[in-house]
Amino acid sequence: MPLQKRHAMFAIYAFCREVDDIADGEDSPDSKRANLKLWRDEIDNLYDGNPSNLITKALAGPIDTYGLAKADFVAVIDGMEMDAVDALRLQDMTELVLYCDRVACAVGRLSNAVFGLSGNQADELAKSLGEALQLTNVLRDICEDAERDHVYLPADLLTRHGIIGPTANDIVKHPEMAKVCIELAKRAEDNYQKASSIIDRCDKKLIQPAIIMMKSYHQLLRLLEQRGWERLDVPVKVSKLWKLLLAARILIFGS
Repeated sequence: MPLQKRHAMFAIYAFCREVDDIADGEDSPDSKRANLKLWRDEIDNLYDGNPSNLITKALAGPIDTYGLAKADFVAVIDGMEMDAVDALRLQDMTELVLYCDRVACAVGRLSNAVFGLSGNQADELAKSLGEALQLTNVLRDICEDAERDHVYLPADLLTRHGIIGPTANDIVKHPEMAKVCIELAKRAEDNYQKASSIIDRCDKKLIQPAIIMMKSYHQLLRLLEQRGWERLDVPVKVSKLWKLLLAARILIFGS
């Protein structure tokens, strides 16, 4: 990416990293919410023209240059607040989609603005790709999340398959869990296909980072499916060599 866009993406990433570290940290939920409130205030200061944090100072230029929306930064903080609890349960698919929008699609909207996409095309790509990536994360981290008493699989979907348990570990070890994973994987796959269709209509040179993300996470989903949903405790990841070859191919051939 050109240097100016690269710096903008670094600043967006730094913001996301900061608030994510708060949500995933060891502090109490009250302390996490208090720290996230400080970031809410700082985003207000940023858009009022008075940033005081090094990260928000770095964001000031990109906001003017690329028109980054305040609502998207606030949405990311909202998503981190959903995470900043001792025990997390999502009631239905609507709540899971809202979580995906806040922690992934909002970041996509910010990124697309920097890449140079705009309008419905940018929003549709952020929605489909962001949801696909976050659902893949959810499917990859089911056991790890359960260890900290977080279950991102929606309760209505679990109940439909007869999965009811007093603890997160009881839920993820239920013999019908594979059926839940298959449904979520199908939704993720549908979103990857939607994202790919949108990308085909874009100037691919503008969104090479998004293409790399899509193909890397899509490969991760395939590897999870190859491993099988009956062995959720077996880690799966995309190799560094595969990612390097993918990046080289996209940089050379565009897709």
